[in-house]
Amino acid sequence: MSAGKQTKATISPLMTTVAAYLAAAPRKALPPPVVEKTKHHLLDTIAAMVSGAHLLPGERAIAFVRTLGGTPEACVIGTPIVTTAINAALANGMLAHADETDDSHAPSLTHPGCGIVPAALAIGERNRASGRALLRAIALGYDLSSRLTMSLDAYQFREDGHSTHSFGPMFGAAAAGGALLGFNPRQMRHLLSYTAQQASGVSCWMRDPDHVEKAFDFGGMPARNGTFAALMVASGMTGVEDVFSGERNFFVAYGRKPRPQVLAQRLGRTFEIMNTNIKRWSVGSPIQAPLDSLLELITKHGVRASDVEHIDVRVARQGANTVDNRDMPDICLQHLAAVMLLDGTVSFASSHDLARMRDPKVLALRKRVTLTGDDALTRAMPSRQGIVTLTLKDGRQLAHHTKAVRGTAQNPMSRAEVDAKCFDLLAPSLGRARARRLCDMVWTIDRLPDVRRLRPLLTTRQRR
Repeated sequence: MSAGKQTKATISPLMTTVAAYLAAAPRKALPPPVVEKTKHHLLDTIAAMVSGAHLLPGERAIAFVRTLGGTPEACVIGTPIVTTAINAALANGMLAHADETDDSHAPSLTHPGCGIVPAALAIGERNRASGRALLRAIALGYDLSSRLTMSLDAYQFREDGHSTHSFGPMFGAAAAGGALLGFNPRQMRHLLSYTAQQASGVSCWMRDPDHVEKAFDFGGMPARNGTFAALMVASGMTGVEDVFSGERNFFVAYGRKPRPQVLAQRLGRTFEIMNTNIKRWSVGSPIQAPLDSLLELITKHGVRASDVEHIDVRVARQGANTVDNRDMPDICLQHLAAVMLLDGTVSFASSHDLARMRDPKVLALRKRVTLTGDDALTRAMPSRQGIVTLTLKDGRQLAHHTKAVRGTAQNPMSRAEVDAKCFDLLAPSLGRARARRLCDMVWTIDRLPDVRRLRPLLTTRQRR
């Protein structure tokens, strides 16, 4: 066989199955519960983008994309910028993970929404896709994203220094784009190959003190690269027919003990968006369970900050390392535990109030918080559990063990809860009336003939 040519025989059954499913999925209706859950994640990610436009990673992304110009195809959310789909996907991906409020898929160690939704929105705007098509593409992206990283053994992959948060969502973004562009199986194969060539990410993002590079690694890069791959193939570029098998394939390059068959397992039967978590609190993932436990103790026992002598918090070891006495309020467990006890809740505003980290009342209570990495809770991963024990000044001890965080697949939020969270994120930027219209439009997006109709609610006037 001459270089650069492959026969049909060189295409593995795995690639045949995956590419055929990706190509056929846009023409198949989603089950109603999957449609509903996909709306939850679409709205949740849009809310993360809108609120993220005013945080440092979002501001840096907007400033960068503003210098690029480009054909007006898709909007940069929270700005007046309309640029190329690739540029919009990059910026919106960074906006979506500018904060710690976007969704996560625990078994694959990914934040799928911040990579997949911006890519789908960008290509959907560019091609004036329907809302129904957008939802189908997003759900498909979640299916490939999670399976890709799980096929590499997510925990080993992370231990080897790779960024699970970059790889899976990159393929998910590409799949969403290919679905919206109507790719056939051969185009899907080429799409996967162009995505594999761009697949990258080093888990040193953990050392990023400003969350800027992290926002690029989790959201901006996957969204941009997936969009880029889709548009290259749409323009007529061809490539390797089966990047997942054969000589020097993707799994040879990246897998320690890969399980390629995971890519095709239960496609069309298990929709991974149903196994994806939405954060109840706009804070780092390891803090979700402790806040749930604290709220339960406050609600059940009427606990006030003045009643508390000491707060003991136990989470998985890596989680404890990630959120232990950090300088950013939304990823500092001790600070947020103090805020929860003082306020009775944690809002988006309070979890991002940097000045409050110097508040004497918060500081005094924060000194009473002990955070410990617990081996038993580490073994429970990927379930992010948390145990909070309050020692009260009258000598009583109150404890609560959160085993299933609210918003996880095991304890999902209702539509009303998702709506309330997203409205809280949207209203400060858009105003209450506009935020309400946007929420309502997303809840009925499957009746929208052109997703570009979202643009007036997502963009703003030119800033001075």
